[in-house]
Amino acid sequence: MLRSPAVPLALDEPSRRRLGIVTTADLSAAGVTKTEIASAVRRGSWVRLRPGVLVTAADLAEVQRTGRRPGLDALALTTALGRPDAVLSGATAAWIWGLPRPRSAVSVVELTDPHRWRRGRGWLMTRATLPDDEVTVRGAYRVTTAARTLVDAARAWPEVHAVAAVDAALLRGLTTRQELARVLDRQAYVPGIPRAVRAVALADGRAESWLETHGRLSFAALGLPPFVPQVELWVGGRLVKVADGWYSGPALAVEFDGQVKYRRPSFGRTPEEELWREKRDEDLLRSLGIQFVRVATDDLAGGRRALDQQVRRSLARPGPEVREFREVPRAEGRPRTEDTGDDGWLPRADDRIGTPGPGLTRTAEG
Repeated sequence: MLRSPAVPLALDEPSRRRLGIVTTADLSAAGVTKTEIASAVRRGSWVRLRPGVLVTAADLAEVQRTGRRPGLDALALTTALGRPDAVLSGATAAWIWGLPRPRSAVSVVELTDPHRWRRGRGWLMTRATLPDDEVTVRGAYRVTTAARTLVDAARAWPEVHAVAAVDAALLRGLTTRQELARVLDRQAYVPGIPRAVRAVALADGRAESWLETHGRLSFAALGLPPFVPQVELWVGGRLVKVADGWYSGPALAVEFDGQVKYRRPSFGRTPEEELWREKRDEDLLRSLGIQFVRVATDDLAGGRRALDQQVRRSLARPGPEVREFREVPRAEGRPRTEDTGDDGWLPRADDRIGTPGPGLTRTAEG
């Protein structure tokens, strides 16, 4: 990437590891004058993010293109505040960990500081105790651990979004139930903690999308029997499909589908190839007596009566007596490597400029 010639070479590599951020103090120490800085800002080759914190226009454009603006804003703020005790937390920490967030989440940088409460333009600092084992460093960010982040978020977020975030973290091995229990015990008398306790209890650790979490909770709310998440369906020694949900008796596969996997298929396939592959696989499984129920986001809105009736009708049909397929449930914390579902959890975008990030962090509604 072309960078502004005014950035000294000695600052180039450190700034690249922080999404391109440079400070006026570092520039001055490297011999760049205030006049040069002001001229670069006027020309638009540099952009002032916070007092004393700058980024080149080219780096800012890359950050915007790759969906990493929340990380840039967080780094700019922590750099400007210069408070070593302040830790990125809440929804900001959830973004850093690559966890799904509600679209309704306020787009402010959230921090926790053990000594003071403050708020400013685009940020909020909460005063709270942070034990050493609930603080870590992830890339360029000093942040609450995944367990502490989840508990803090679950105290404030709606149930489905909180459970989905816990599901995502358990699936990716970012935390464990033991770590979550330890954080919950420490915060037993913190406001909102009962909501966090319920969210952790409802998490399964096998859901691979926000939609799967929402679907599992909705099935329970409808009084439907629980399905087994993430069941491999094998035919003739070949893994044909991983069902999002599975009812063994009636041989019913529940698929929670959105449009992302068709708009952006995995493994280099085109949308047409993805649809054709899925159709061929399902035709094979249907020929062996397997039923399918497909659930989209719209099916989980409102009264869900049509979905309830459809699932109950399918559950009432007996499965094949002779099964020419094998059903193999997957364990918690084992994400599939093939056939990822829509709204699949994506890792946190890289915090280095000049290297493509693995993807955008999803908002929870997908």
